[in-house]
Amino acid sequence: MPLLVISKISKTTEFGKVLNNIAFEIGKSENLVIAGETGSGKSTLLRIIAGLEQPDSGQVTLGGQLVKGPAENLVAGHPQIAYLSQHFELPKFLRVEQVLTYASAVTEWRKRNIIAVCKIKHLLTRKTDQLSGGEKQRIAIARLLLTHPEVLLLDEPYSHLDTGLKATLKEVVANIGTKLGVTCVLVAHHPEDTLPWAHRIVVLKKGTIVQQGTPHQIYQHPKNEYVARLFGAYNLIDAKLARVLGKVNLKGKFLRPEQLQLIKKKTGKWAVTKVEYFGSYYLITMGYKSLELKVSSVKEWQLGESVSLNAG
Repeated sequence: MPLLVISKISKTTEFGKVLNNIAFEIGKSENLVIAGETGSGKSTLLRIIAGLEQPDSGQVTLGGQLVKGPAENLVAGHPQIAYLSQHFELPKFLRVEQVLTYASAVTEWRKRNIIAVCKIKHLLTRKTDQLSGGEKQRIAIARLLLTHPEVLLLDEPYSHLDTGLKATLKEVVANIGTKLGVTCVLVAHHPEDTLPWAHRIVVLKKGTIVQQGTPHQIYQHPKNEYVARLFGAYNLIDAKLARVLGKVNLKGKFLRPEQLQLIKKKTGKWAVTKVEYFGSYYLITMGYKSLELKVSSVKEWQLGESVSLNAG
């Protein structure tokens, strides 16, 4: 039996239809990503799942029990569903240990475990106005986990964090499921933040689900260009490209840059037109007449080099 069931959720605001007949399920201890461009309805959906916003139709159930919206609850929200928005606040002028103690509804053992998972033990004696943005975020997550939720909803937790702080927070989020057994739902934009972590991804466009599946399915077999673009560079192989590549069976398919291989060849019909360095690899743009393909390579290539391509 799934832990969370989202059934035919629709929502309209003064700006138009925000969500349209959204339906999917989440299993216990599953890591689920909700992806989509800005304005696709991700944050609204999270708030509805949390019981903080009322849907026009449809329902959310947790463990078979209805999650009531604010129109049905005296106090908005569900005690077993914790939600961290992009604009969270911590109580001011308190030490971190005070903030956590006031929020705690768990045993002392569980509390120590949460503090360890969130990597905040060294911050306990500091006041909340003496913390960096990344530290505040980890404390806000710990504070929510101390209420003993079954589900944690995180709305773009990695935005505005530098590389080092993001790496720490990603480790924390990964351990919330594996070490604490809490089901997590995450909204994030960058594929490097979602693909390694997610068990499943739900992709929204203009309030409608366009595809859902495992990270491998979403990345390797995107349903359309919208989905492909969300998760990195891609090549759409049309009939002309398929003929040039000698792979008619690739027509209409999406190939990621790493699915193509460059072969240095003086008589090659393709030429290097652009080289972009990304640290662990180069993204090479190849041109042939009016055609263009993107290929990833661990080796640097020179502009103008003649090459041939292997499409597998």
